[in-house]
Amino acid sequence: MTQPPVYDLAVTDALLSTTRAVRKRLDFDRPVPREVLRDCLQLSLQAPTGGNRQGWSWVVVEDAGKRQALGDLYRKGAGTYLEQMGAAAEASGDAQTLRVLSSAQFLIDHIQDAPVHVIPCIDVSHLPENPPRRVWPSLMGSIFPAVWSFQLALRARGLGSTLTTFHLGCEAEAAQLLGMPDTVMQVGLLPVAYTKGTDFKPAKRDNLDDVTHWDQW
Repeated sequence: MTQPPVYDLAVTDALLSTTRAVRKRLDFDRPVPREVLRDCLQLSLQAPTGGNRQGWSWVVVEDAGKRQALGDLYRKGAGTYLEQMGAAAEASGDAQTLRVLSSAQFLIDHIQDAPVHVIPCIDVSHLPENPPRRVWPSLMGSIFPAVWSFQLALRARGLGSTLTTFHLGCEAEAAQLLGMPDTVMQVGLLPVAYTKGTDFKPAKRDNLDDVTHWDQW
């Protein structure tokens, strides 16, 4: 006998399939209450981690001056990446990529205006010097499930976010700005805000059969 679903699948599937990388629809004018952020972060702590180490940390930046400084580092870290991608997309006529790049450029210009920046970090104090390749999947697998849980919790409450990494090109400067120790690694920066509307839709993705291999490649 088939086990009945534990949760409402329509609601669950909608949450999972419509939690988008939100950029142009972030509402920069609406404050985000700290208690809402705390609720979402509390839920993220239920995510699985390698060895149950729970080595995560979260730096929540509300201060406008520090958000401005992080925005400057974000733009510095972005460099000419979007220009290079845009030239390639135009040459190939890739309209979808050009739309994404337009959205990314908007965020580059306005990221400091998001009312909250959240920087997820992971403890690296236990890593050896020049760790072997196999260490990195375990390390990232110990923080990104928590990041995704945080983003899902935000979406369920009418907020949006996007996981960005441009500021990591200036990670040391960001660490100094925020007084972060050398024993943690920043893995991204999420601008967080309420969204302008909540009517997000599933994105176009690859065909499942083209990317799934059963029993062997």
